[in-house]
Amino acid sequence: MDNFQGTTFTVGNFKGGVGKTKIVSMLAYDNAIIRNRKTLIIDLDPQANLTQVIARTFGITTINTTITTGIAKGELASSIININENLDLLACDTSFRSFSSFANKHENELDQVTVLKKLLQPIKNNYQEIFIDVPPTISEFSDNAMAASDYSIISFQTAEESLEGVNKYVNYQKFMVDRYNLNLQIIDIVPCMVEPNDDFDKEILEEAIEKYGTVVSKNLIHYQKRLRRYSKIGIQLRKYKNGNFDQWDYKAHQVFINILAELDARQEFLNK
Repeated sequence: MDNFQGTTFTVGNFKGGVGKTKIVSMLAYDNAIIRNRKTLIIDLDPQANLTQVIARTFGITTINTTITTGIAKGELASSIININENLDLLACDTSFRSFSSFANKHENELDQVTVLKKLLQPIKNNYQEIFIDVPPTISEFSDNAMAASDYSIISFQTAEESLEGVNKYVNYQKFMVDRYNLNLQIIDIVPCMVEPNDDFDKEILEEAIEKYGTVVSKNLIHYQKRLRRYSKIGIQLRKYKNGNFDQWDYKAHQVFINILAELDARQEFLNK
């Protein structure tokens, strides 16, 4: 059995439509496929957009087991879907909306927010990195993701409402850390779907940097039709017979590869 650290990242924001699922799917894909690292994706959103993207990417037509099944059994290992040598998925579907009721059956408040953390513990060491996608709400979903994670990545679209979502997320995470004594840090705030020539985008980005400083990533995810297309057809990284990648696919992936390297460097710094 592998014995990895299982570093766990939740990608969040309390504003929808800011690229959370895009960031989770691309980071996990590139971590597993490009960097050959053992990776687990956990979909905690009952809308299951992440599950659908991964299924399209790898030609999976039927999902036979989900995280809901695993939680009902009291163990997650049997509900993990093996995608390829380095990538596994804990899928989700609409039945996971019942998780709130399940978590709230516990009388103790700490037990309510650590359901996922306890269930992850036996399998964490099978993975080098774990990426969690959550709904854009303050709920048992986000509480459990925070409690189970080592780091938060906040997805940030350069719009006023999205910046407010970042502020709410930062403040709520501080509340969670203080209330439940969590060992959780914000490692990156990632600007997503940035229009490079838009003055308003630049203004909001500057406002974010002024407030959060170097926590804001220098790796900006610019708006790209290729990335938008991946949501419909699945993630692609085509390779030609000469061994070279399709330049437009690789361009779409490059920023996420850079973010993964940035996460490594920031972890190293924080660990010191």
